[in-house]
Amino acid sequence: MPRFRRPHSPVHLLLRQVAAAALVCLALVLALRPPPPGPAGPAAATTPVVVATVDLPAGTVLTAGDLAEAELPIGLLPSGGTADAERLTGQLLAAPVRAGEPVTDVRLVGPGLWSTVPAGQVAAPVRLADLAVATLLRAGDRVDVLAAGAAGPTPSPAVEVVAADALVLTAPTPAVADGPAAGAPAGGGLLVLAVSPDTAARLAAAAATATLTVTLGRP
Repeated sequence: MPRFRRPHSPVHLLLRQVAAAALVCLALVLALRPPPPGPAGPAAATTPVVVATVDLPAGTVLTAGDLAEAELPIGLLPSGGTADAERLTGQLLAAPVRAGEPVTDVRLVGPGLWSTVPAGQVAAPVRLADLAVATLLRAGDRVDVLAAGAAGPTPSPAVEVVAADALVLTAPTPAVADGPAAGAPAGGGLLVLAVSPDTAARLAAAAATATLTVTLGRP
């Protein structure tokens, strides 16, 4: 004789559906939960280095207020850096330095800068006729130096390229903020260029007889 199962009550069916939904939600939460943090690894080794506290233009004479000590990972420390701020105080910047950037030897006027002169070349000073032009240049620029001088009886001066594709080692920046001399470059507009010895001789001769200017090329 067949037996008939009594249908479940609506209450039992609702409870089972609620329990199933709860299990699904729990499984979803467990699946999305981030893994527990593992044991902390060793901290990266750091070393102290002197950095600029503010943006500094080329030609700045460094003071104690321009410098601060920071800790950098050893692997990110540039060559030529130092932890001795007193050693840098009073030195002249040959190139701009950004705030937070380590102050290295190649940013300074001195042996570190001269080490950037390519082999077979020398550092030659050049004073431009238009001092404001000198402040447009930065270390690392490439310039052609033009000499303009009288060409005998002709009314127009002759212009000659006396140095081509010369590397700028140092460039002045405006030193006077106001007054009649506002914008006058530090050092009287003196550039220092890396050129061959023959070109350095031509520059010296041209400076004695002509006015000098530059055209800016690709760095």
